[in-house]
Amino acid sequence: MYIFLGQGNPGQKYAGNRHNVGFMVMDALAEHFGFGPWRRKFLGAVCEGQIGSQKVLLLKPETFYNESGQAAQAAANFYKVTAGDVTVFHDEIDLAPGRVRVKRGGGHSGNNGVRSMIAHLGADIRRIRIGVGHPGDKTKVMPYVLADFSKADADWVGPLLAAICKAAPLLFTESDERFQTEVMRLAPAPKGDPRQTGG
Repeated sequence: MYIFLGQGNPGQKYAGNRHNVGFMVMDALAEHFGFGPWRRKFLGAVCEGQIGSQKVLLLKPETFYNESGQAAQAAANFYKVTAGDVTVFHDEIDLAPGRVRVKRGGGHSGNNGVRSMIAHLGADIRRIRIGVGHPGDKTKVMPYVLADFSKADADWVGPLLAAICKAAPLLFTESDERFQTEVMRLAPAPKGDPRQTGG
């Protein structure tokens, strides 16, 4: 069993937030691959299915973003998997909108959700970092990520989610770099100043 975890905050008021792009990926994967119904388990909402030949658990923690490691640890303990079997999808302000980067190991770079994941599972988790851009002022970061994607963002968010779904089987059969390259081929990031998102 592999665990794919999307970071975000539970509840309708947060559903369209930039901070919830991880949840959006989970919903897109569940629909694309025909996963079973969502149910409550491991301090979150989960559903199971297959991507390619691999069994995968999709997990949307209900612990809120900054404590997502608790849900990840609960699921990992149950299935007796290691941090290397866990992939977390999250927003990344240090990447231009629509850019995707895959990372293993390293620090949390100030992302409290990733900090929680590392604290509970260790640094060997695979991180799919989804660029949402930066507001240009560090004092504006929190209201920016807790705001909904703009209408202009819709031009790349939908295609990017579709590209991640199409490329997802590569996460088991190819290198992380190959997955990253394929996503960017299918859904090229919008051009423009990475710190000016129009949102």
